Amino acid sequence: MSILGSLDWNDIFIVPFFTDPSLSTGIAAGAGGIVVLGALAVMVLLTVKGWWKPLWSNWITTLDHKKIGVIYIVLALIMLIRGVLEAVVMRAQQVSPAPGFLSVEHHAELFSTHGTIMIFFVAMPFLTGVINVVMPLQIGARDMEFPFMNAVSLWLSIGGAALVMASLVVGHFETGGWTAYPPYTGIKLSPNEGVDYWIWSLGLTSVGSTLSGINFLVTIYKQRAPGMKLFDMSIFAWATLCTAILMIFAMMPLTVASLMLALDRQAGFHFFTATQGGNMMNFANMFWLFGHPEVYILILPAFGVFSEVIPTFSGKKIYGYTSLVWATIAIAVLSFTVWVHHFFTMGQTAHLNAIFGIATMTIGVPTGVKVFNWMLTMWRGKLRFSTAMLFSTGFIFTFVIGGITGVMLANPTIDFATHNSLFLVAHFHNMLIPGLLFGMFAAVNYWFPLCFGFRLDEKWGRRSFWLWMIGFYGAFMPLYAIGLMGAPRRMAFFTEPAYFPWLVIAMLGALCVLAGLTAQIIQVWVSVKNRESLMVPAGDPWDGRGIEWSLGCPVPEYDFSTIPAMTSREPWVDAKEAGKRVMDPTEFVDIHLPKPTGMPFLVGLVATLFAFAMIFQMWLIAAVGFVAMWVLVLIRSYDTDWEETVTAEELREGYEAHKRVVESTPQIRLDDEFTTKNRGLIMETQV
Repeated sequence: MSILGSLDWNDIFIVPFFTDPSLSTGIAAGAGGIVVLGALAVMVLLTVKGWWKPLWSNWITTLDHKKIGVIYIVLALIMLIRGVLEAVVMRAQQVSPAPGFLSVEHHAELFSTHGTIMIFFVAMPFLTGVINVVMPLQIGARDMEFPFMNAVSLWLSIGGAALVMASLVVGHFETGGWTAYPPYTGIKLSPNEGVDYWIWSLGLTSVGSTLSGINFLVTIYKQRAPGMKLFDMSIFAWATLCTAILMIFAMMPLTVASLMLALDRQAGFHFFTATQGGNMMNFANMFWLFGHPEVYILILPAFGVFSEVIPTFSGKKIYGYTSLVWATIAIAVLSFTVWVHHFFTMGQTAHLNAIFGIATMTIGVPTGVKVFNWMLTMWRGKLRFSTAMLFSTGFIFTFVIGGITGVMLANPTIDFATHNSLFLVAHFHNMLIPGLLFGMFAAVNYWFPLCFGFRLDEKWGRRSFWLWMIGFYGAFMPLYAIGLMGAPRRMAFFTEPAYFPWLVIAMLGALCVLAGLTAQIIQVWVSVKNRESLMVPAGDPWDGRGIEWSLGCPVPEYDFSTIPAMTSREPWVDAKEAGKRVMDPTEFVDIHLPKPTGMPFLVGLVATLFAFAMIFQMWLIAAVGFVAMWVLVLIRSYDTDWEETVTAEELREGYEAHKRVVESTPQIRLDDEFTTKNRGLIMETQV
């Protein structure tokens, strides 16, 4: 075998179109062309504008948790564009007369990449990015406990996403769905590189997510401000703590299962081959030991976001703080006890199914507690429907519908009837779109000023909300109907006439979702264009409650000029009620921040090279990449000059400058919150 392993010219994206011209291969070639031309366009733009140097020094080499969080979110949004476009193509395929315009294999590749992208490269980076930005600010920390590891996690995740995008240009992705069940994904039935793309892209991102979980957990334990007990933390910080524990323990079964599948495929092992003593149910159990905690890894941070947004825009403190904390803990614990409900039909006894069905119903109790707490927080509050609040309220009743169908599916007898139907597809989209994406959209609109110093445009934000809401109901409510009529999932086309009207509605809904995503892109564009009128230099543009809003916007690299003293659960609210416009400083002392370094980027780069080489069996290149990874880590371990000092005088000057901005900013009322009068620091008594 050559140094290029199994890679040859036939793997290049344009070749299949010339060897087997069709609309399906043309669409595939066009997608690959967009990736290549898009990458070239970005490089040309960076060169023409002279942005390479600032990109390297300010972003690629950064160890600042806020910038790392922003990069995660940008990654998620880029991958979201691909995920939504793939969804629209699949809806168009299914609404077309049979057999449609895509080949069966191409359609299978689409639903496999769509699921993989949306879970691992949209949802995970999105929540990780929001946590990176917000959590240290909410606990009074200046950075993550392990800033270098934080950056390595980022570049491993980007490497995994790059491999998924590379599958559009070189080779193919797998066709076995986002779960990649063997034996279909074994070497005998899937001999090309598609499954290996899945294995190694997930391998990179799962390691990155595990490292992130460790980082979040240790940061919360070690970096809290003096006086801040665990039960003084915000609900979002509690959600992060529970999510971090889930990430540490839940990602490992996925990593192990995918590596075992790699050994099956490339080293002749037979962990999952029934005829050779293996058992594919071992894969199913390990995958869903990850898979169901993963649902709550995705949803708990969004629950935390709603628990910050709803009190702020209701003008009240959160109702039932303690019950919300214990509900979060209960969900995290119970999430490890329900994985079998993903395969009720796979042969275990009725007794075992009943146990896991009861456990699944039980997890709805703490979730219901949260819903009632959010509703009671809004009760008799002074509600202001910002974009963030719209996504939060839209989440509540939409998520409840998904929760009801989840309780239905917890009954094994109902699950047997709806298993692998479009009813199930509607259910999990009904949980994850409002439960994850709406939460992340609310978070971006709410905390955006902390990173960039200006608000996002409310007009386009509200338009995007309504398009997403209408599109969601249009795209997925019909799937409940035809799922109950017997429509199976993953079908490239349908011939049953009764399905057609529902599929047309679903297609229109998907187009509406695409319009919502387009509106969000326009929202960012308009906001950047009009940023001078949207600036909030005094900070706290929403009359917020957390200590992150005591800072100016954008937040300086060192976050806090002095670490706040926590005298209550909401010291910033206490300060505002006492008539103060800035929090009293504690002691100004010299601090040390990590220097920017390109080492995490290089680690991610060679890890991606190693994974790509493993996909195409380039053993020599893989060996070089593997060794290079550890050499880079070793070099970093011996680097003693990795900190820079910010003096106490610089911190004092930063505090005084912020104080002058605050004192010169006219106070406004909440009625002017969404106007250009809002330059930050809205002051109005809360309850």
